[in-house]
Amino acid sequence: MTATDAVLPRLRRRARPRPGPRLSRVLRQITRTAGDGRVSLEDLLVAFGDRAFGALLLLFALPNIVPLPLIGVSTVLGIPMAFVAAQMAAGSRTLWLPGWIGRRSVAAGEFRAVMGPLIPTVARAERLLSPRWLWLTSPGAMRAVGVVCLVLSVILLLPIPFANLLPATAIVVLALGLLQKDGLAVLTGLLIAAIAATVAAGVVYAIVKTAIFLLFRIVLR
Repeated sequence: MTATDAVLPRLRRRARPRPGPRLSRVLRQITRTAGDGRVSLEDLLVAFGDRAFGALLLLFALPNIVPLPLIGVSTVLGIPMAFVAAQMAAGSRTLWLPGWIGRRSVAAGEFRAVMGPLIPTVARAERLLSPRWLWLTSPGAMRAVGVVCLVLSVILLLPIPFANLLPATAIVVLALGLLQKDGLAVLTGLLIAAIAATVAAGVVYAIVKTAIFLLFRIVLR
């Protein structure tokens, strides 16, 4: 083995792109510095910087899979989630929020109460991920992920009983994969998304079929 052969692996490791500050660390900083004021989506957009797409998708999807005392959360968060995903699918490099969405805010105390159980969950997931299979986190791949997340967001908006867990889990895994530049996580999220879409389609088909059957029963009675 030559000296060059020994040095090249170290150079490749150094050249490998690293994700920015962990989302869990950014969220902890926001909860500490928010004081007694309010936290708006515009504040989060500034704090997350160029990783706002993945970060906001993650924050919008997490409450659907973590047991929190929130009613109708999929509908409330599904609309801005779809807005973010649509911009990803369009290939936007920076996330833009209309004023009526960006100005939406919650009291800092409520933000801390919601983030309390979520931040440790995010931190544990981040420790499992590392940069790999980077072609699945490229700009082109992000557009494809945006299309998938847009479809999943629409599924979350539909009033389908017990259908939130799988699409929300897929979005969480996809967002974490993009944030940590982990292509394996992105691939896993895409597989979960395929299962979620299949299940949702099956449920919708069953509901429509039952509705048509009942309609014919009523008409032909």
